[in-house]
Amino acid sequence: MTELKIIDLNKSYGGVEVLKNINLDIKSGEFIVFVGPSGCGKSTLLRCISGLEEITSGELQIEGKRVNEIVPSKRGIAMVFQSYALYPHMSVFDNMAYSLKLKKTPKDEIVALVNEAAEKLQLTEYLDRLPKALSGGQRQRVAIGRSIVRNPKVFLFDEPLSNLDAALRVQMRMEIAELAESLPDTTMIYVTHDQVEAMTMADRIVVLRDGIVEQVGTPMELYDNPNSIFVAGFIGSPKMNFFTGDLAKKFNAHTLGARAEHMDIVEKGDWSGKVIHSENLGSDSFIYVNVGSETPIVVRQSGKSVRKPGEMVEISAKEGHLYRFDQDGRPLE
Repeated sequence: MTELKIIDLNKSYGGVEVLKNINLDIKSGEFIVFVGPSGCGKSTLLRCISGLEEITSGELQIEGKRVNEIVPSKRGIAMVFQSYALYPHMSVFDNMAYSLKLKKTPKDEIVALVNEAAEKLQLTEYLDRLPKALSGGQRQRVAIGRSIVRNPKVFLFDEPLSNLDAALRVQMRMEIAELAESLPDTTMIYVTHDQVEAMTMADRIVVLRDGIVEQVGTPMELYDNPNSIFVAGFIGSPKMNFFTGDLAKKFNAHTLGARAEHMDIVEKGDWSGKVIHSENLGSDSFIYVNVGSETPIVVRQSGKSVRKPGEMVEISAKEGHLYRFDQDGRPLE
């Protein structure tokens, strides 16, 4: 069982602070996702955990032991990058077996470990192929398999699906989730800028912004109870609607938030505006309305929309689904 603890971690490059006073407790077997916009520090934090980056100050503990000074190869960690980093001249089997051969693992044990990992990842029939003969998703599975055979205590994933097309990303999300289920004692930490990946895969999400932790919680805790405008706007697709100025004042808030699925077009609503665009997706539709806010308000409706650009509509939020924020972007009671 592998617990990971980060205590007052800071990382600087010269005079530039990249990570600021990070504190996290990651339970054994958890699937944790670091999410945030580009440049927020999520990949740097992952590299500090792996040992590829030196921690400026603070402490990293694995299984209760300080590991700051321990080299990456001795931390019991396996890392999967967005670039597959496979050896192009080696077969799938040899790519997966490479680290075991370096450790002089007995041949029969190597065969058993590679075959077991290949079966888990549906790679058995590809073991003799070279990476160039595989699809992007298959190559990423080989990269994951190469890590599995080492039986790591902690898996680190650094945006592993960003090079794949949309359909493959969905498939690989399911496969990584199944992998996590099959390795219940292995802790997994996954970095992405894609909040859909975060929402669908994580036990808990760590939202990072400008090198600090904004909020930690389960996907639905963050979705239903964001502790800042930043989290409210980052978690959820489409992003939360925001009203400011006079549009929010009558609700005694500096900024008012409401999610698209909680907005209704009604006969007499709290806001009125002109439809500027309508997207019909079959099962539901998104209607974009200009009510005078900085960006159009998005209304999500079931089924096909009959609203046309230029049409005037009234909209309201469903009762109990308004988020009120103060001028610092924090929730109001």
